[in-house]
Amino acid sequence: MTVAHSSLNARRRARELAELRAPGRPVDLLVIGGGVTGAGVALDAAARGLTVVLAEKHDLGFGTSRWSSKLVHGGLRYLASGSVGIARESAVERGILLQRTAPHLVHALPQIVPLLPRTKLADAALVRAGFLAGDLLRITARTPATTLPRSRRLTAAEVLRYAPTVRSAGLRGGLVFWDGQLVDDARLVVALARTAASFGARVLTRCEVSQATGSGATLTDRLTGESFDLSARMVINAAGVWAGELTDGLTLRPSRGTHLVLPQSAFTGPTGALNAGLTVPVPGETNRFVFALPAPDDRVYVGLTDEAAPGPIPDVPQPAETEIDFLLETINSALRTPLTRADLLGTFAGLRPLLDDGTGRTADVSRKHAVLTARDGLVTVVGGKLTTYRQMAEDAVDAALTRARITVRPCRTRTLPLVGAAPRPDLDLIAAPLRLVRRYGTEAPAVLAEAAGDPAALTPIAPGTDTTLAELRYAIRHEGALDTADLLDRRTRTGLAPTTRAAAMPAAEQALAEAE
Repeated sequence: MTVAHSSLNARRRARELAELRAPGRPVDLLVIGGGVTGAGVALDAAARGLTVVLAEKHDLGFGTSRWSSKLVHGGLRYLASGSVGIARESAVERGILLQRTAPHLVHALPQIVPLLPRTKLADAALVRAGFLAGDLLRITARTPATTLPRSRRLTAAEVLRYAPTVRSAGLRGGLVFWDGQLVDDARLVVALARTAASFGARVLTRCEVSQATGSGATLTDRLTGESFDLSARMVINAAGVWAGELTDGLTLRPSRGTHLVLPQSAFTGPTGALNAGLTVPVPGETNRFVFALPAPDDRVYVGLTDEAAPGPIPDVPQPAETEIDFLLETINSALRTPLTRADLLGTFAGLRPLLDDGTGRTADVSRKHAVLTARDGLVTVVGGKLTTYRQMAEDAVDAALTRARITVRPCRTRTLPLVGAAPRPDLDLIAAPLRLVRRYGTEAPAVLAEAAGDPAALTPIAPGTDTTLAELRYAIRHEGALDTADLLDRRTRTGLAPTTRAAAMPAAEQALAEAE
């Protein structure tokens, strides 16, 4: 697969919109929504040989998909609540991402639970039992210990090497469990969309869908205002928390998950910086934790909450003040020096598209996904988790094919590498900085080439980020970025720290001006 074959850019978008406006045969599948599920659906269908259009009102990864904890987790929480099927599905999908489809974007992350004086022996035993059950899940999912090591006990010294700002007074060691972590969730969405494009899918951002049925919809180019009708043999609604706006009889119960963005320096101590996920139990809860997770650009994400979010769905959810206080209070219970609001670089929140099952708290609502087919044939997929996007996409495409009575080749995405993917030994040989290999995989040298003899294009565009002008150029030419928000808020995550975003704006404007 060449870079150009999978490239998304303004020129390709304009050409494909013009092709769709011309009279002709209906496409096989229209996918509504450019988040991780919609991009996964487009890839699944295109890889089966279907003609596919993905229409996204805003940008790839605009909604919930970019607001996750960036974890590819094996379903421990679901196992603790008795949801064995969801837990195993998560473990299987985690292994697929780690080993086959996106090893450049996903790596193993140790998660540390420190055993502090307030941690009762019974609670520690329960966590240890859960970790052992997680090991069993990993084994049944056929993910080897060379990819995800076994859980084990840690000494106090080992805990402090992983997380040097943990309280040392009374620390009696800890527990470690290995899980998966994405370098960035929005980059996974872009990789999925580009891989779909390499199979011929038309990926159209700034393209709003209205009047959707099982046989087509009206599409509006939000850049020009032009509208046209598109006929399709199948239509899948993967609009996430907005899915209910496109179909009747669907009741969602959005749940807000909030994160804090902090500098790595706030977690640096005598033995180094935070190099593991710090996992802190929520007081009074048996199956809820707050995480501090190391992130690119020398940041740490602290999250997350699970709060009901009734009412109109905002384009960009905002954290509640009480959630910020809750996260700081919980993580501080494990730290030697408490964090304050003055330490914050930023905050972010996303809405989970949960089906309303009538339970009391959103934290108790099932994370199992659902595929629903309306009377007019419109297929809607909701619920689920980022980790299980691939299985959600496969189930949705299968349902649409069954309803339309179309026979094609089986799903291929279980073993299909995404753009940039390669076996880990091959990734280690790429002549590029590790930071770029983790973001672009085999395409890292192509990103470096965007410097075009300009060394300054390989230096950070602003204090507080490692992002370079070469990466912005690459995002415009190959990753479908159309404006500064696409560049700073999704292709890179500069925007998670507002001060850094403001400092990086001139570079984003320069990159767009160069592309004109």
